[in-house]
Amino acid sequence: METHLTRLLAGDGFLKSFLDHLIEEIKIGDIGEEINEGILQWKHYFVIGDGIKVLLTDAIIVSWIAIGIMLLIFCSMARDPKIKPNKRQAFLEMLVDLVVTTAMSFGMNRKEAEHVAPMIGTIGIIIAGCNVISAFKLSPPAKNIAFPVAMALVAIVYVIYVSIRFVGFKGFWASMTSPMPALLPFKILDMIIKPCSLALRLFGNVFGAFVFMEFLYILVPVVLPAVFGLWFDLADGLLQAVVFSYLTMSYIGEIVEVGHEYHEHPELFEKKKKAKKAKETAPVAA
Repeated sequence: METHLTRLLAGDGFLKSFLDHLIEEIKIGDIGEEINEGILQWKHYFVIGDGIKVLLTDAIIVSWIAIGIMLLIFCSMARDPKIKPNKRQAFLEMLVDLVVTTAMSFGMNRKEAEHVAPMIGTIGIIIAGCNVISAFKLSPPAKNIAFPVAMALVAIVYVIYVSIRFVGFKGFWASMTSPMPALLPFKILDMIIKPCSLALRLFGNVFGAFVFMEFLYILVPVVLPAVFGLWFDLADGLLQAVVFSYLTMSYIGEIVEVGHEYHEHPELFEKKKKAKKAKETAPVAA
């Protein structure tokens, strides 16, 4: 049997072909060119109607694949809820309770925390799915700067909208002018910096991890990528989703907490205004 197998391998050139392929995989070529090829995104323009061009990129395709997979996973876990929860239902309830508790720690009441939980959870699930999908050798959408920027813009618009809904425009204005109206330009600048920070943090971490993993796949394509991938593809991808969601909740909490204080103790804010006016008019009276 061994003689027959040896003849078969030798006759068909299987062993030689296998060794040639293995050497080709291990052989280090132009590293810069190979990494550049991995970084560059695929894109294609579709023409609709009278010359209207629609851009389709790998980030869009992978995003919808990841969202579809995460949607199927969480829908299957959430279906058929029971009074006595099973393991998957208990896991989901634990996640929801974690989001609600974290939101309450930022100054939101229970009702407000339960209101923001679905949106915060959706943002976290989308980012987690789009990051973790790189473990299957698909380019993570966040390596395209458009994806983090879009997520950051959605987050900051939601922060402003839901904050005004919770505390009203007066409460929102109080948070922008507290502790003194002179800080208003800096608070506006802060609202511009926050989405930039969210986008650049997500892009930098995912892009850096992607380049590093591509480098490992080129240098050591067998063992090390699998080991490091546990962190850079899985753990770090989940961590970035948690950080993004956590910061979004904290931004809402910053506004809501001051807004609640304004509605509960408006006299404190009135005293600050009167004290400021008195300080401004004192030199004139003198």
